[in-house]
Amino acid sequence: RQAQAVCIPAIHLHMTAATMQVSQKDFEKAQEQLKLLKKDPGNETKLKLYALFKQATEGPCSSPKPGMLDFVKKAKWDAWNSLGNLSQDNARQKYTELVSSLLSAESAAQKEDASPEEGRHDGYETIIVTTKNNITKIMFNRPDRKNAINHKMYREIIKALEEAGKDDSTIAVITGNGDYYSSGNDLNNFTNIQPGEMKKMASDGAVLLKEFVSHFIDFPKPLIAVVNGPAIGICVTVLGLCDIVYASDRATFHSPFSQLGQSPEGCSSYLFPKIMGIAKANEMLLFNKKLTAAEACAQGLVTEVFPERTFQEEVWARLEAYASLPKNSLAVSKQLLRSTEKEKLHEVNNKECEVLRERWLSDECINAIVSFFQKKSKL
Repeated sequence: RQAQAVCIPAIHLHMTAATMQVSQKDFEKAQEQLKLLKKDPGNETKLKLYALFKQATEGPCSSPKPGMLDFVKKAKWDAWNSLGNLSQDNARQKYTELVSSLLSAESAAQKEDASPEEGRHDGYETIIVTTKNNITKIMFNRPDRKNAINHKMYREIIKALEEAGKDDSTIAVITGNGDYYSSGNDLNNFTNIQPGEMKKMASDGAVLLKEFVSHFIDFPKPLIAVVNGPAIGICVTVLGLCDIVYASDRATFHSPFSQLGQSPEGCSSYLFPKIMGIAKANEMLLFNKKLTAAEACAQGLVTEVFPERTFQEEVWARLEAYASLPKNSLAVSKQLLRSTEKEKLHEVNNKECEVLRERWLSDECINAIVSFFQKKSKL
């Protein structure tokens, strides 16, 4: 069983008078203990570990700054350089503390996992899939990354939708673990790509996205989105393919495609004008307008908004009532509602993915993503 995702407590880069310096032996032991981690701690934590290790072994950063398009090396350089004149002793201390906190958090998660959630499906790392009370729940589970969707998560959601479409559940529900519903496409999908690999990256990405959206179009049962927090990008656009969308009043909806030099997907170029009208869809898809839950509901993207304090209780009581309805009747009725549009939706999906493939190869898109990472590194 994979360990459940855990939130890593922030490690503050300062020392107190009571803090004892770790020895070189403790530092070397921490390096060995790091290899015992079973779960990837995430890119931000790995960058912090890299920077502290370099500071502890070599001192302040003195390497030349990498080129802007070398995202991985530049991220490492920025992380190391941000430590400034932190002493090697202090860097060893912080490195050892961080490794210790990672091991402790993973150990706690493994203890929790010893009593698995009822109806939990095996074989997933980036999502949690459970079936209970005739409901299959697919939960995005990268809370430390705001549930950003990386390539592995795309494939796992596809697999979960395939299984949910065939199992004995009556309805399927998609939601997020933590404060975010999902921050959308993980922009680290675009990093560490050599110039000669760009065409393959764009082509493979378009194929994966097309398959992902197709599974929403073809899903045979009622599919309900339970939006527990902010939603960005691809996880917003596919809401138009869900049958019902319930949202907490703290949720927001943002599709910043032009800001990143990209273009709409998830059939939103077709469905959003139908749902909210051309003018409102243009504001969102062309000019990056972020909607509150109330605005998204008023424009038809969200079915109903609930107060955050009662959100989970009210929504799940309603979903359990829906799941008690005759399963085959719901499936047949959904197919009637979707059948007249299905061919058109696949046509739109094909076109959107083709356009996106071209956008990903454009200088405009590459420059926009570089600019995003530069701003992020300054935060």
